[in-house]
This record gives sequence, C-alpha cells and structure tokens, in this order.
Amino acid sequence: MHCAGELRTPALAGGAREEPEAAEAKLWAYLRSLKEDGIHFRRQHAIGPYIADFCAPSRKLIIEVDGSQHLNQEEYDVERTAFLESKGYRVLRFWNTDVMNKINDVMGVVLEELER
Repeated sequence: MHCAGELRTPALAGGAREEPEAAEAKLWAYLRSLKEDGIHFRRQHAIGPYIADFCAPSRKLIIEVDGSQHLNQEEYDVERTAFLESKGYRVLRFWNTDVMNKINDVMGVVLEELER
C-alpha cells in the first residue's frame, strides 16, 4: 500500500463539512481527464463489502480521499486496505486538505503509480 505520506498534513478538527465532497469532486475532475489516455476511473465503486472512492479496475488501482474521521478508524482502514490488496488492488490514500491544496502533487503520485 502506498500512503502518500509526503503529502499528509494534520487534519483540522471541525473542518468545513463541504470539504470531503469538494475534495472528491476536485479529484474526480482530474481523474476523468485521464480518459483521454485510456485510463478509466469509476467513482464509488463496490468491491466486496467496501466502496472505493475511486477505482481504475483495469489498472487495479484504488484512490481514497480521507477526512478527519479516518483519524478515529485506523483499524477499520487497515482491515479494509488488507481486503482490497488481497483482491489485487493497490491503494493510495490522500487527505482532503492535500487534494484541495496540493492537487498537482496528488496527481503526480497517482500518475507515478499508474506507470508501475
């Protein structure tokens, strides 16, 4: 699993409620632009009992956008990631704040992973 650790910043407690939706919408716009290169992502894609924020099934790549709620559910996230990896997927996780403020860095990590 790759956790874009170099991009992670401390989550702000009590952040704006729109941030998760805004971060996902922003990343979705960037991921959809990859269609021109033959890379197709799906949004809210079901895999077993879990729903991935974004998934490129043909590339076996999942991207998760995490907010502060993930600070309190680390065990669940580890279990979920283990399940997804057992199905052959690679999982990238980014904080909402990184998607909103460092989208070029986030997309750099995504593109690098797609080249593997």
